[in-house]
Amino acid sequence: MEEILPDVFHWVATHPKIKIPVSSYYLAAERVLIDPMVPAEGLSWFQQPAVDAPAHALLTNRHHFRDCGAFVERYGCEIWCVEQGVHEFTSGEQVTPFRFGDELPGHLQAVEVGALCPDETALHIPRGEGMLAVADGVVRDGDGPLSFVPDEYMGPDPEAVKAGLRESYERLLERDFDHLLLAHGNPWVGGGKAALQAFLAG
Repeated sequence: MEEILPDVFHWVATHPKIKIPVSSYYLAAERVLIDPMVPAEGLSWFQQPAVDAPAHALLTNRHHFRDCGAFVERYGCEIWCVEQGVHEFTSGEQVTPFRFGDELPGHLQAVEVGALCPDETALHIPRGEGMLAVADGVVRDGDGPLSFVPDEYMGPDPEAVKAGLRESYERLLERDFDHLLLAHGNPWVGGGKAALQAFLAG
């Protein structure tokens, strides 16, 4: 668990299904989790005196439910997913739908990405210099450069998906943010917008 910005925590855990490390975030001031796995420190980490317990978990797409059930059981968190993805939850998961353009808990803004899947979502976080949390369209190997998700995850026409993602991310560049919170790969703290812009230009 690392505090990458004031009251913004990042951690990495291995996803039990896909068997690779994935990133999760906690916005402590907003009491909002993003795409959470249980950290190595355990759920009790969120009970320390200096940190308020989470109240909400926001998903950047339907596949990122991850360990939300454990946070619901321990802290009664409300789980949020864009309405295009709620059909995924057929096993009794309690998920609150939202629409693109909605303001979510913590004053986060839900922004449509699409292209890769109808529920591909970005979350704009207006605090400080601004942060942008993204789902699966753009990824990073550890601290490496940004890249698109591999072609095998893009369906029958990867080039069309990449074109759609480029259009969506170009629109995201119109927003104010300096930090990029990735679901796959380490966050880009400082210069995240410039890194995304350079990636799209390349």
